[in-house]
Amino acid sequence: MPPDAGALPDTLTPPPPPVADRTSLFLDLDGVLAPIAPVPDAVGPDPARTRLLRRLVGALDGRVAVLSGRSIAEVDRICEAAVTAVAGVHGLERRRRDGAVIRGPLHPGLAAADDALEAFAAAHAGVRLERKRGALALHYRQAPQVETAAGDLARAQAERHGLGLQPGKMVFELKSPGADKGVALSQFQAEAPFAGRAPIAVGDDLTDEHAFAAANRCGGYGVLVGPRRTTAARYRLDDVEAVFAWLDQLAGDAA
Repeated sequence: MPPDAGALPDTLTPPPPPVADRTSLFLDLDGVLAPIAPVPDAVGPDPARTRLLRRLVGALDGRVAVLSGRSIAEVDRICEAAVTAVAGVHGLERRRRDGAVIRGPLHPGLAAADDALEAFAAAHAGVRLERKRGALALHYRQAPQVETAAGDLARAQAERHGLGLQPGKMVFELKSPGADKGVALSQFQAEAPFAGRAPIAVGDDLTDEHAFAAANRCGGYGVLVGPRRTTAARYRLDDVEAVFAWLDQLAGDAA
């Protein structure tokens, strides 16, 4: 069950046009600003995305952040450094609006779990192990038949080595505990220029539920992107194209 889940799948409607000078904006990357790709490396820069992000940053006086499972470096590559405030690896690394980078400690259990996940990936065609600072992501998008086995392995390794387990879309991620997108959103909200504004969190995955719940607690709301499901978000958009249309309206209304 998502944290603070309250909205029923059949009650979610598109979000209203927000008031720019009262709003801070927190955006997931994959599935929100970019379509989901077969492998993470297939997602690259897009001029239209970069232009929109730069317009949003200007329209909201810098109150735009990307909250992603990717590293900060990967977010910068894909978004062409259009957004300064970024939380990477689900908040395990965070770059503030002033450019300062804060990184959490690495858990020793990651190294212990690496061998088991690597062996699983090597034994199953289409499974890929992605290594990040502070996390290991076991992707099975190209081998959906191994979902149960991959989940069993990830849960066992998380329990054995004291790691956090974050399921996502066709991925099981083991990470250093103590950080998530909700924690990152709350940290941004305590700092300039985000403080005092109502946060809007936009995401598509289970990893974004923490951000939705944190936005609710801070007086804002979440926007789920994609199919209806039980969620802590209050509103929903169909897909990346609908997200771009809604964000374009926000940037235009604030101009």
